[in-house]
Amino acid sequence: MSIKALKAHLATKPEKQLLQEIVKLYQQFSVVRDFYDSQISTEGANEVLTKHKLIIKDEFLPKRGFGDGRLAVARKSVMDYKKLVGISETLVDLAFYYVEIGVQYTNTYGDIYEPFYNSMESMFAQAMKWMKQLNVESQFQQRAAKICHDTDGIGWGFHDGLCETYSDYFGD
Repeated sequence: MSIKALKAHLATKPEKQLLQEIVKLYQQFSVVRDFYDSQISTEGANEVLTKHKLIIKDEFLPKRGFGDGRLAVARKSVMDYKKLVGISETLVDLAFYYVEIGVQYTNTYGDIYEPFYNSMESMFAQAMKWMKQLNVESQFQQRAAKICHDTDGIGWGFHDGLCETYSDYFGD
């Protein structure tokens, strides 16, 4: 169905019926619930961000046991969050969090495979791009520098790649 057809369909429904449908969607689909929670209140927005951070943390460093380290699961959480809130400071925060947890993961468990480091570098670069786009460099510079510092000595050129990206944005 096209957007035009959907709009035409929705235009035929009375307001009360539209409200009932939205409530039903909210109750049945967590992504709809997350969307409205993130749009309506600061508390709801914080809960949605926390939920996505927990997905990332549990994938790499769960409270008990070993993390599965599935990049697709953790990365999907960032991209799903982006769909909910768009490019925002909280998205930049989540993207940096992804990298920070990845760095903790490799520092905890030792050398990881190259695609892992590529994913971390890619997300770091994306976070930096979003940060620049929003003009919030001052909010995240120290955090980005700490990520670079915490990767010193990690293999596969990981540290060098992150530092090069950092230098591209901050020139240090």
